[in-house]
Amino acid sequence: MADQVLSVLLFVSDRMLNFLSEEGRPFGGLRQEIQLISYEFGHMKAFLQKVAESKHDYDDSQLREWIRQVRDSAYDTEDVIDEFMILFAAPQRLLGFRGSVLRNINSITNFRGRHQLANKLQSLRGRIKNISEARLRYESHYERIIPQIPRRAWRDSKDDDALLAGEAQLVGIDESKKHLISEVLEGGSQLKVIAVLGMGGLGKTTLVKQVHDDATVKNNFQIRAWMTVSQTCDLEKLLKSLIRQLYSAFNEPVMPGMDSMGIYELKVVIRVFLQRARYEIVFDDMWDREFWDALKFVLPENRFGGNCVILTTRISEVAFAACNVGKGYVYRMKHLTFEDSWSLFCRETFKQNLCPSHLENVAEAIVGKCEGLPLAIVAISGLLATKDCSRIEEWERVRNKLRDDELEGTGRLERAKKILRLSYDDLPPTLKTCLLYTSIYPEDHEILCSRLIRLWVAERFVEARSGLAAEEVAWDYVQELANRSLIQVSGLNYRGYPFVIHIHYLLREVLVSESVEQNMMTIVGNSQMTTSSAMVVRRLVFHNSPIDDTISERHHHFSNLRSLIALGCKEPPSNALLTELIMSNKFLKVLNLHGVPMEEIPKSIFDLFHLNHLSLAYTKIKIVPQSIKKLRNLECLDLKNTNVKTLPMEILKLQKLHHLFVIQHVDFSNRDLGCYGFIPPSNMGKLTELQTLERVDASENDKTRILSEIGKLVRLRSLGITDIRPKDGKELCSSLVNLTSLRALRLTSSIEEKDKLLDLGHCFSPTSLPSIGHLSLRGRLEKMPPWIRNLERLRSIKLTWSCLKDGPLESLQYLPNLIEVSLIQAYEGESLCFKAGGFPKLQKLQLQNMKGLMWLRVEEGAMPKIKRLVLQELPLLEELPSGFENLRQLEELELWSVSSHLTMKLESEAFQECEEYEQIAHIPRVLLGFRRDGRWSLRVLSQKKRAITRAARQTFDTNDSVAATLVCDSAICSAAPSFWPLGFHLLLLVCFFLFLCIFIRKICMI
Repeated sequence: MADQVLSVLLFVSDRMLNFLSEEGRPFGGLRQEIQLISYEFGHMKAFLQKVAESKHDYDDSQLREWIRQVRDSAYDTEDVIDEFMILFAAPQRLLGFRGSVLRNINSITNFRGRHQLANKLQSLRGRIKNISEARLRYESHYERIIPQIPRRAWRDSKDDDALLAGEAQLVGIDESKKHLISEVLEGGSQLKVIAVLGMGGLGKTTLVKQVHDDATVKNNFQIRAWMTVSQTCDLEKLLKSLIRQLYSAFNEPVMPGMDSMGIYELKVVIRVFLQRARYEIVFDDMWDREFWDALKFVLPENRFGGNCVILTTRISEVAFAACNVGKGYVYRMKHLTFEDSWSLFCRETFKQNLCPSHLENVAEAIVGKCEGLPLAIVAISGLLATKDCSRIEEWERVRNKLRDDELEGTGRLERAKKILRLSYDDLPPTLKTCLLYTSIYPEDHEILCSRLIRLWVAERFVEARSGLAAEEVAWDYVQELANRSLIQVSGLNYRGYPFVIHIHYLLREVLVSESVEQNMMTIVGNSQMTTSSAMVVRRLVFHNSPIDDTISERHHHFSNLRSLIALGCKEPPSNALLTELIMSNKFLKVLNLHGVPMEEIPKSIFDLFHLNHLSLAYTKIKIVPQSIKKLRNLECLDLKNTNVKTLPMEILKLQKLHHLFVIQHVDFSNRDLGCYGFIPPSNMGKLTELQTLERVDASENDKTRILSEIGKLVRLRSLGITDIRPKDGKELCSSLVNLTSLRALRLTSSIEEKDKLLDLGHCFSPTSLPSIGHLSLRGRLEKMPPWIRNLERLRSIKLTWSCLKDGPLESLQYLPNLIEVSLIQAYEGESLCFKAGGFPKLQKLQLQNMKGLMWLRVEEGAMPKIKRLVLQELPLLEELPSGFENLRQLEELELWSVSSHLTMKLESEAFQECEEYEQIAHIPRVLLGFRRDGRWSLRVLSQKKRAITRAARQTFDTNDSVAATLVCDSAICSAAPSFWPLGFHLLLLVCFFLFLCIFIRKICMI
């Protein structure tokens, strides 16, 4: 709680400093009041910083109440500042004599308002002074305690991650165990460091304990130790505990004087001891990279070789830092498959491993909620094991109310949450606030990271720093949360950052509970309201619930909103109700009406002076009125998938605008259409703060001069332009040269047949577009633009309708960072060759709708990291591409609508016995899709031979050449049984012929 209040104080204090620094404000006596409040806040921040850094759960109700009072006083101070800005801000922008006159008039007109604000500030300062005096009492008491408090004292056992109980109950770890054992026993002269990485509750400790206790591992290492690190661990105590384990393993007494040794002497003792024999040491639950840095020099390489250190961690940075020592290997724990999850669930719940048939549907739904997290599965199983199996309604109630209070207090579920809570508590204050904010999304919601980041920035949880824009800092925050395994990543964007994420429901439970505790937000959904007992609500969120009269009934709670967010509202609110809600919350900064089926923008929105984020995406609005000019603090305007086609000239008044989205996606079944942009007003170059412009329609460039205006928007990071004509090429290229910060560029030609050409061949300097990471070109190209081969940071490219006569690969294959390539109707030639050394980092390749392509060739050394390859709508491709056997990292091959000849060949059973099959035998997953009788059919090609081949290859990796040879011989024999009778007959024929020759020779000699 102290962390979140500290974040509030930091934000409000910064606002006060910025407010006081502005010249020309008619402060009068208000300045001194604000300065005194700022001074008191400074002392409060210092104390809260100590409380937050101690990471201690204070049970003192008085201290918690004091922290709440600090938060409320900070919020009230923010209200006063915001109200002052509404009263006096407008005239401050006017210069000269007219501005001076208007400021004086405004000061006189608002004299009464200023007097009221002064009274509020005086009352507030008195209240804050009393709160600050209470701080002095707490500070003198808690400063004696805080240095003595460990960072976290909850863990007192080694098996919290191993909640899965006994060995007999383990499920789904056999393959992982075998794999890790082979890594542990690999041998070699260098120290082997294995880091097992994954979120809490995945069973890292369970798996590593099984490896550590395996008989083969035990026999291979003379020195073995298991150390639990955790957040609370003290380095000196850990070193002493390790020494005791080492000496105990050799049945030797610990050396005298160890208790009086310092850290350096203890390290020397351990390092000398580990020279005695081959060792294997486990460090369980490593949280801190610095802690590892302090340990790694204790672990020597010795003359025995084959030494191994295993650590478990939830933090990616720790895992990869540890694996920089010696021979490192990071093993990422995977969530259980549904089959393994089901097996574990049945074993824990029913003991007989069989689920009663009448419970299967509801039980499967519950298991699905656990999303492969063993900790969650066992926790839910422990609850359901107490339910009567004959009463299905009890099970349905659990399924429907997994988030309800009746599950609180169940030991295992609470313990699972406690483990997840541990990861949350370890976060720094800013990250903690950002993660807490994800609880605005409903359960199982796919969270688009770019949208979440814009909300973080709008809420001022993230600020620019060290030359990085706030959005760039926020992307680093997302990556850090992913590294800590607190968010589950469903996809990566072109920069390698998480693109779509979701929050495990157990963690979300922790976050919702914490947000209610801290009065961070109130959630309305399914006729229920999740809120704290506090009277003042700052953020109101609707989940799949209409904005209806229930809000009016609690109107007194909702008059100080800073954020109003609607997600999944399917019924349009009454205009009167929405207007009432908005007008009573004049300090609103975030208004997200995403998907609310409304047809016009309520006029009351344009009176929200402080509004900086407005999302009307997926609504039915058609017109943006001229009143938009009143939202002078607006930074993000999202009108995606609305019916808006144009924007008024008044949009140019929004000088703080960073992100502008006006895109309408259309039916993709029509290949000539993708999405519409908007017709911009003239002089768009005045919006100099723009970072995102998606998508602008260039069809009226002759009038709007939009393409030349774009060249003035030098801060742009993402740009999309539609309806580009051939004659626009030179002007467009001239503007793009200025956009040195551009990360993503999407260009689409006109849909008119005569204007489909994208003319991008105009001269670029080699240093143009230095930061571009994603490029999408949608339209006909006479040839590949020569400047593309200079885009060294390019990670993703998509060419659609290019219809190139010459192959595009020459321009792309030596780009050093290219990860994803999509070529859709991009080439009209007959052949493509991927040359040796080309596409060094490519992971995904899509070739689609190339009617003339007859053959592909992959040279050895090309695409060494390719993982997924899609060949689609290639009707003349009659043979598998030559050289596929060189793609050793390929994990998935998809063949869709290739020639009927190739389809029939791949379908036949005989194909799996011919030599050509060896080209794809190493690929784990091969899909064949084709249309038959007007329907799509999908077939997964048999993996029998591929499994045998992999088994043989894995056996070779064990360094047991004799066993490997035997396995390979048996694999070859079993892989080709149909050839054995023919070989046997040939052998008999040869023997008969030799016998006949010898017989004839003897006859001749006689």
